[in-house]
Amino acid sequence: MVTTVTNTEPRRRNRRGEGGKLREEIIEAAVALLDEGGDERAVTLRSVARKVGIAAPSIYPHFSDQPSIMLAVVQREMDSLTSVLREADENAAPDARARLFAVCNAYLDFARQHPQRYRIMFGGLWTPSTEDTSITDADLDSLGVAAFTLLVEVLGACVEEGIAHGSDDLFGDSVALWLGLHGLAHQRAVVRKMPGPDDVGDRLITALAHLK
Repeated sequence: MVTTVTNTEPRRRNRRGEGGKLREEIIEAAVALLDEGGDERAVTLRSVARKVGIAAPSIYPHFSDQPSIMLAVVQREMDSLTSVLREADENAAPDARARLFAVCNAYLDFARQHPQRYRIMFGGLWTPSTEDTSITDADLDSLGVAAFTLLVEVLGACVEEGIAHGSDDLFGDSVALWLGLHGLAHQRAVVRKMPGPDDVGDRLITALAHLK
């Protein structure tokens, strides 16, 4: 007979000044619940508290409600996406075309490797009306700005090097490219077998970036 041993030792209370550590543990617990195959409905104050090993009321000094926990998760994952894109840009060949493909493909790879996180990064049930939560419109508007700014930069470099037919609206062209990448990433996540050629990603990037 196999005996299962359960750890009943209470969680050690953080020392004075370690509140930031508990905040990170709460975020980590929420991410773990997402990665375990659930969605944002699996992330509740009770489930997060149970994962961390604390009482649910201990969350309130750090997060006022469930959406504020999800916002912190999304902010962290957006930072991770930005870091991935920057690393891809820095490791790419110096020409603008190589930089563009490196950044765009890193975006698609990130979405494929972290499907649950990616899905909640761009919407979902965690974003109720801002009237019903502590989240503000400014919080939502700030999400993804750094990653998008990098995409604008590399697309602008393509225009400057004369390898892309630039329009008078670099921002709008960058939005179209971002939405195209997001559409492909989402489609890959929701269908069992992606139709079309294997190089559909490169074709999409070439078309939306107006590369020559």
